[in-house]
Amino acid sequence: FKVKAEFDIEMEYNKVNMEKLMAFIHRVVHEEDLLPINRPAIALLAEEAMRDVEDRHRLTTRFRVVADLLREATYWARKASRRTVCPKDLSQALAARIKRFNLAEEKYRESIERNMVMVDTSGRRIGQVNGLTVFDFGDHSFGKPCRITASVGVGKEGIINVEREAGLSGAIYDKAVYILAGFLRHRFGGDRPLTVDASICFEQSYSEIDGDSASSAELYCVLSCLAKLPLEQGIAVTGSISQKGDVQPVGGINYKIEGFFDICKSRGLDGSQGVLIPKGNLVNLMLKPEVIEATRKGLFNVWAVAHIDQGMELLTGLKAGRLGKNNRYPVGSINRLVCDRLDRMSLSLKEGPKA
Repeated sequence: FKVKAEFDIEMEYNKVNMEKLMAFIHRVVHEEDLLPINRPAIALLAEEAMRDVEDRHRLTTRFRVVADLLREATYWARKASRRTVCPKDLSQALAARIKRFNLAEEKYRESIERNMVMVDTSGRRIGQVNGLTVFDFGDHSFGKPCRITASVGVGKEGIINVEREAGLSGAIYDKAVYILAGFLRHRFGGDRPLTVDASICFEQSYSEIDGDSASSAELYCVLSCLAKLPLEQGIAVTGSISQKGDVQPVGGINYKIEGFFDICKSRGLDGSQGVLIPKGNLVNLMLKPEVIEATRKGLFNVWAVAHIDQGMELLTGLKAGRLGKNNRYPVGSINRLVCDRLDRMSLSLKEGPKA
């Protein structure tokens, strides 16, 4: 009879599983005559095992990856005439592995530095923000920033998905845009008609786009256009949204942060740049030491938000505002500016064109 066997790619990070991982390392070192690995290097290897599954509470069970790192780290240790593998050898093995597979990443970064792919990392713009995506080539993944823009006007079409109209969007992406429209109806359409034409676009994108991780960035763009408030371009954004405005976790968070960090670093870190991520992704953070050191020094930032209002406050510097007893938002708040603009647009459509 047939038996279905499923093999998980991760296991819980606890004492028992760490002992099993150590036993595996010992067996590989013994059977393949590799150099012994010291305790600091084991700690770094455990961190890499967590990074492989993007979870600080999990370890990878892809032991082939662990064994390959041990072999290559031994090569670098022996080349340096060391008798044990130390963190420097393991870091060198990791860097060498990336170097062998990251040609596409280097080419994309070069296109940004030459301004062939346009990405702003400073200044403020209305209806424009840096979204974050991940390229996965199987043996190497990397994050890349991409410009997302929106424009709004008086009309009855609602949200116009440029990618969908061009046949370049997947089903999940289309669903995310419908959810975005649902948030606008939930927040602003309860007692007023939404007489809006709003188009959303991934600039300089020439292949199919799918996934919902850019939906928060798209919503920030639309709200920015409606309120006529500029957004900080030194802050990149990722996260999906619910119809209630909750910012939800997404995948590839470490690659996304590091991809934007590399662009900012090449242009010069000034302390104002960073990435806005969902609060639910905090458990997934396993960033490169270089990024961690920059955040400790205040040269780069990682902000975590749970709701779209928190993100808008960070990107604009204004308070979002809460609905008062008079069913109105406070004067000067982001939500009040959006409501006032929607009221003017509704009145304009009702009155028709002026002579």
